[in-house]
Amino acid sequence: MIHNDTVAQAQENPDLDQPYAELGLKDDEYARIKDILGRRPTDAELAMYSVMWSEHCSYKSSKAHLSYFGKTTTDEMKSRMLAGIGENAGVIDIGGGHAVTFKVESHNHPSYVEPYQGAATGVGGIVRDIMAMGARPVAVMDQLRFGPADAPDTQRVLPGVVAGVGGYGNSLGLPNIGGETVFDASYAGNPLVNALCVGTLRTEDLKLAFASGEGNRVILFGSRTGLDGIGGVSVLASDTFEEGAERKLPAVQVGDPFAEKVLIECCLDLYRAGVVVGIQDLGGAGLSCATSELASAGDGGMHINLDNVHLRAENMTAAEILSSESQERMCAVVTPDNVDAFMEICAKWDVLASDIGCVTDGDHLVIEHQGEVVVDAPPRTMAEEGPVYQRPYSKPDNQDALNEDPHLARPTTSQELRQLVLDMAASPALCSREFITEQYDRYVRGNTVSAKDADAGVLRIDEESGRGIAVATDASGRYTQLDPRTGAQLALAEAYRNVAVTGATPVAVSNCLNFGSPEDPGVMWQFREAVHGLADGCAELGTPVTGGNVSFYNQTGSTPILPTPVIAVLGTIDDCATRIPQKLPAGQEGQEYHLILAGAETKDEFGGSIWQQVAHNTLAGVPPQVDLKLEQRLGQFLAENRESIAAAHDLSEGGLAQAVVEMAVQANRGIAVNPSLLTDKSLGEQTESASSDVERAFIGMFSETASRVLLAVTKENYEDVMASLADHDLAGAWVGLTGITDQAGTPQVRFGTSIFPALPFSEQVALGEARSEDGTAASTGGSAADLTELVYSVTELKEAWTATLPALFSHAAGNNSVIE
Repeated sequence: MIHNDTVAQAQENPDLDQPYAELGLKDDEYARIKDILGRRPTDAELAMYSVMWSEHCSYKSSKAHLSYFGKTTTDEMKSRMLAGIGENAGVIDIGGGHAVTFKVESHNHPSYVEPYQGAATGVGGIVRDIMAMGARPVAVMDQLRFGPADAPDTQRVLPGVVAGVGGYGNSLGLPNIGGETVFDASYAGNPLVNALCVGTLRTEDLKLAFASGEGNRVILFGSRTGLDGIGGVSVLASDTFEEGAERKLPAVQVGDPFAEKVLIECCLDLYRAGVVVGIQDLGGAGLSCATSELASAGDGGMHINLDNVHLRAENMTAAEILSSESQERMCAVVTPDNVDAFMEICAKWDVLASDIGCVTDGDHLVIEHQGEVVVDAPPRTMAEEGPVYQRPYSKPDNQDALNEDPHLARPTTSQELRQLVLDMAASPALCSREFITEQYDRYVRGNTVSAKDADAGVLRIDEESGRGIAVATDASGRYTQLDPRTGAQLALAEAYRNVAVTGATPVAVSNCLNFGSPEDPGVMWQFREAVHGLADGCAELGTPVTGGNVSFYNQTGSTPILPTPVIAVLGTIDDCATRIPQKLPAGQEGQEYHLILAGAETKDEFGGSIWQQVAHNTLAGVPPQVDLKLEQRLGQFLAENRESIAAAHDLSEGGLAQAVVEMAVQANRGIAVNPSLLTDKSLGEQTESASSDVERAFIGMFSETASRVLLAVTKENYEDVMASLADHDLAGAWVGLTGITDQAGTPQVRFGTSIFPALPFSEQVALGEARSEDGTAASTGGSAADLTELVYSVTELKEAWTATLPALFSHAAGNNSVIE
């Protein structure tokens, strides 16, 4: 026998003790609920308010700061936005009747508890957000952060998360076109699993989440409602992890990608038939969220009968039905004359559908179960009028000390410099992610233009015209820890640049802001600074934030993660055939390319760099500075010159050296580079000596100065490209040449401060004598103290770059193994 706490009982027994604190409500929040209702809440109402007022759903700690996005978004920036912040996902008009919707969200805490299902349902949830906009999902991306790569628990979490992302996305038939994987000790007990989905639609097919029209029916369709996910993300997202948290398995949802695949096609058929007035996906907070948000956004009230909900567990109470986060479910508002057509389409796809209620002319959400009213409340008080906290914020006491120059030892010999290239390439921070990405299908659906070996994923959305989009994500918790405002802008700049190096024009931004506890004033200072930095940066670039997500309480005990604002940038390109690849083209036999370092001059900027992390296990100093106007000019230059550029690769973590390693290994082509040819003029004022040559080479190779790209151009296009750089007020310099081999024809990579183009300009390069692998002169055996040329075989670099993750994870523990 099911026992429900009814509205009548709440009126008759007003002083009943209720477990509101266990559900995450504060004393004053519980008191406010009683004031709203004029009585104590029923169990079902208490469950609904607790999840809808949770940090995950209400944004109660972040809303005061997120409003800054609206203040900085101009009418011009809004001109192409069809839907923005507050909707399930942002939608941008990209011309020709086409629109694109995209969003990135988190599923962090569930993915620590149960890595496979946590990650899988994270993908499923963001896909349904895209479906709810009236779009067909066309691609996914994942942004992952784990503890140290060699930590025992990372052996448990990473394989499960990667399998979950791949298992769900691959089964849906959605290409995974890019993402990030980062390792840092701060994520050891709190991994970040952020997922992005992109969808396409015709502009006239846009759907929004609202319930209007008295008498319109409310239909729940998709999978049955069960006990899985009771308390799921909505409660877990207000949790921090202590020892033993792994045992919270029942709270994590269970996904069925094949049910979601059918649901996608069913929704698209419903949209084509024109039988949907409004629609909402069921994710965090389940039916509580769907009904209250639909009713709140409409022009009336709503009456729901839970007896009509298809269940997969017996004896579920009203509170359980409303709180369940069972996956693969949607809720639609349908006019009465279209209900039969709606049901026929669902039956065609073998999708369960239930008429669970209707839109009313009142202003309350009324829910009944087994003939008794269990909820009677104003929906706006749940969905839109939750508490808003002005959390105290203050700069952490240790911030100034953190920003002091740590004066770390730098390489002083060419042998040290040579080994550093290998150590950096092989580090978990920079090594190849192929071990992960090869578990994802990137070409399904046949419209993927670039994914592997690409700074951004490029996708064709119109086969006739070749029109396409490019998407990239970025975040640096290290930079953001040192300076939250600059760190957010650096993430924005790199994601923007990653899109731009494909030749696409950035047009929109989404974000997922991952931070520690909002009850920590230092964390709230980081959050506020990052939000303001991102909003101001987007205003400067003229690129609007269309939506996003906030994930708080990412910490283990009282230790927060590095502040991690993940920024996604979407760009458009009128013809994907003219994109700029990252990989050097094969070209005609004997065709080699000149390399141009373009954008900003290289400065001595190592605060928060990967060199600090790899060589010294340190995080200190100030991050690189960023000039967003220069970034914008660089993007314009790349878009205008995409048919003259054979390949392009952005410079970011690891600097020029890492970009050269990746370019050489991916194309199996030799490269010679002089790293000192586009450095800040002040760096050349050092004393001329062997040690200063090494110092200049080190700065040129590993500095992480922003707003730089490495271009490969033919001899015929070199002059025009250089002239265009000058026209855009951008720095640019010849720095090297491809096609370098040893006498046996084996591809080599050489770094040297004596490498210059031969005069008159030709495809030859003036190289010093060959050096052996230990850095000494091959012919003389002389001391390396006065040598600045570093020589590697491409095979040696490939082994260093690609071997790390397979060695660590090929025999990793099972998804749910207990690691002692």
